[in-house]
Amino acid sequence: MDANVTTLSAYVLDDDPGVRATVLHALKGIGYGAEEFSAPAPMLAQLAAAPPDVVVLDLSLGQSDAVEVMRQLADRGYRGNVLLISGHDQATLDEIGRIGEQHGLAMLPSLRKPFRASDLKSRLAKAPRVATAPAGVGTAKGIALDLDEALGAGWLELWYQPKIDLTSFSVCGAEALLRARHPVHGIVLPAGLVPPANDPRHQRLAGFVIPRAMTDWRRFADAGMTLKISINLPVSVVNAHDFIATIRNLVPSEARFPGLIIEVTEDEVVKDPQLMREVSTQLKLYNIWTSIDDFGTAHSSLSRLLEMPCAELKLDRSFVANCASDRLKHALCQTVVDLAHRVQSRICAEGVENADDLRAIIRMGCDTAQGFIFAKPMPPDEFVREVMDRSSDFARRLASCAALAPRRPAGPLHAAASA
Repeated sequence: MDANVTTLSAYVLDDDPGVRATVLHALKGIGYGAEEFSAPAPMLAQLAAAPPDVVVLDLSLGQSDAVEVMRQLADRGYRGNVLLISGHDQATLDEIGRIGEQHGLAMLPSLRKPFRASDLKSRLAKAPRVATAPAGVGTAKGIALDLDEALGAGWLELWYQPKIDLTSFSVCGAEALLRARHPVHGIVLPAGLVPPANDPRHQRLAGFVIPRAMTDWRRFADAGMTLKISINLPVSVVNAHDFIATIRNLVPSEARFPGLIIEVTEDEVVKDPQLMREVSTQLKLYNIWTSIDDFGTAHSSLSRLLEMPCAELKLDRSFVANCASDRLKHALCQTVVDLAHRVQSRICAEGVENADDLRAIIRMGCDTAQGFIFAKPMPPDEFVREVMDRSSDFARRLASCAALAPRRPAGPLHAAASA
């Protein structure tokens, strides 16, 4: 072999010796230098000294499993690709693949057993998926910052993820998501920034989020799109005695302003729905609407939905993911959509990542959607450039999905509802 040719390397972790031998043979046949392991510990020990280009990983590993191994790969900062193989159903493979993405691993399209050598070769040639920040921006993992320090140093930013109207197939809104740009650690996500819901520091954080979101809204509007911005606030802030007076002085009074959406989590709202109903009704007077975020994760009964005063429900990503192939998830999503429309609330599906799930939520009658299939969260500059300047691309791409997924007809109450 030419000394200048670099051989790609692979580790195969599977507790079945027959499968290991088959995969090893296939890898070597396409030019990989491959090693096999029957347990995670020896592989992880060797990975520290010589990380491979790809880890081929079975889901079930006797006393361990793929999720546990992927967590350890992420903790060790592994930067190669990961290929999941298993005899489990495709929905399980896809779900565990998404877990790997969320841990920052580069996940290749998974492969069901049994498979041919040509199938393995095609997967290795695919581009991996990874839930990271936009290109060129490092995202810090496991970094926790002091919120007061971040506020004082000016590290905080709002990034935006577009919300897509599933009737017009246009960008109709954007959710503002908190980030910190640390001079050493790079981009820090909310998990390393946001304190518990009742922490008094949320008052100061809201003092940053609301004005910044309104400044960005004007920028987007001046660029040609008057989007309805969504911000996330805890109920402790929304129910504070001076909140209404503060926010009504911050929202624009100009005619082109379409309104602001405040997202509060279901688990907080169910603690005192009557108080939230009063505040939500008052906020409507100022063109401010409430949305129940992560709906379904608090496991409250669907009957409680009737007590929740909101213009929108955001169907949690854990229910949306694989709803096209998982009959239980599909049924749960459809039930929530139908009930929400009966009480004149709109439905936004979060975490839409593939065309099958997109077609499924369109058929169900979801009103709007967010997810990586459209775009990841991005800074305001990039949002203007990549989303607002490409709105026609969204329309063309989504319309092709809609042609295969006719919407369920809206009931009379839903047809009259607006947010």
